[in-house]
Amino acid sequence: MRAQDKFKVVALGTFDYFEFPWWGALSAISQAQNSEPAYGQGWLGYAKRYGTQAADSTIENFMVGAVFASALHQDPRFYQSSHGGFFTRSGYAVSRIFVTRGDSGHAQFNASEIFGSATAAAISTYSYHPRSTFISTPTNPHKFIASDRTLSNAASVWASQVSLDTITIVIKEFWPDIHKKMSHKPKPAPATATTNHGP
Repeated sequence: MRAQDKFKVVALGTFDYFEFPWWGALSAISQAQNSEPAYGQGWLGYAKRYGTQAADSTIENFMVGAVFASALHQDPRFYQSSHGGFFTRSGYAVSRIFVTRGDSGHAQFNASEIFGSATAAAISTYSYHPRSTFISTPTNPHKFIASDRTLSNAASVWASQVSLDTITIVIKEFWPDIHKKMSHKPKPAPATATTNHGP
């Protein structure tokens, strides 16, 4: 693939209509866990988490599938196995986090995934994740919230991104089979023979 093709493929996947409710679900989980509490709660807090989730995902997708894949001459596409049972295929899909194809077609270490996602985590953590601040709570009107711009949070974001990528790859491995079963139409019932009786 040419570099411009890699950017195009990533753009199409990142802004696919399925991504928007997916970001919404992840933001809801984050809100329920009160992660990054400086965002607060309520709809405003949810909107901030949604924006952060969308930005994290977008930056990570482009870093892994376009920027690093182009620089390191690696193929960002996933190639389905379709061979073996559930565990064999699941193992193959998970292994694609660490093994990918180069533009030459040969298998190689997936540096684009590992280093691209780490770079994306660092960018997001130290740019738009919350700084230290004070928030008002029912029990403490001036509660201090430490900054989320830390190395441990960057590592947590990186681990989350790699985990989500792993889940996505496993879904891609089995989705064609799931889609085939879901779209399979039942065979029409055989016509019942009828007899026309005269008057």
